[in-house]
Amino acid sequence: MALDRGGATPLWRQLQRELLARMDAGEFADRFPGELALVEHYGVSRHTVRQALSGLRADGVVVAERGRRPRVAEPPEIQQPMGALYSLFASVEASGLAQRSVVRTLDLRADAVVADRLDLEGSTPLLYLERLRLAGGEPLALDRVWLPAAVAAPLLAADFTHTSLYAELHARTGIRLDHGHEDVRAVVPTAAERSRLNCPPTAAAFSIDRLSHADGRPVEWRHTLVRGDRFALTADFSAHAGYQLTGSARP
Repeated sequence: MALDRGGATPLWRQLQRELLARMDAGEFADRFPGELALVEHYGVSRHTVRQALSGLRADGVVVAERGRRPRVAEPPEIQQPMGALYSLFASVEASGLAQRSVVRTLDLRADAVVADRLDLEGSTPLLYLERLRLAGGEPLALDRVWLPAAVAAPLLAADFTHTSLYAELHARTGIRLDHGHEDVRAVVPTAAERSRLNCPPTAAAFSIDRLSHADGRPVEWRHTLVRGDRFALTADFSAHAGYQLTGSARP
């Protein structure tokens, strides 16, 4: 495509749209052209090319690392609609990837901070489950869950290497979570977290805090650290109704 040098749209914007169109058509899957190649192909300045690529990098469409050729960013393997009480187990299964967990800890303990979040006395025994979640054989998330031991103690007998916590909770206790609240933040994993998750050096992560309720009482406090390069949160929206957070269940 020839760029319109006499038009009102800046050349860098035209080039950006042209590159996006070519990517949508399936080009650049194996190799994304470097700056000099784009300069020569489109007959524009290097400054114009850099402006176009800067926007693509900011939008996460193109990944550019120091000393390496730019490349098209891979789409996340797992996409989770926001607004539904979802299970990470179900999300991974729905993506077609094999789901497995490495159970790091499953025991009873006291945690005054978490107990307070669950509206319990600080010394109340809690069931604690910590897992490394795998999708397709590769680390996806570090998952830590606390539940009141008075209702969740039967889960001590469960094998969580390939099962859903929510399914086991319902099967063994009759409790089905019905609503909750989540806070999601983008974070830079610590060195230890990056090692456990096998994160690329430039990958960020989602830090997700969840408080879930059943029959009007808090039952679960969960903190999940999910690799940002493998997981995405999605939502539908419109100009009139705003965000429609009604996605079906797919951590």
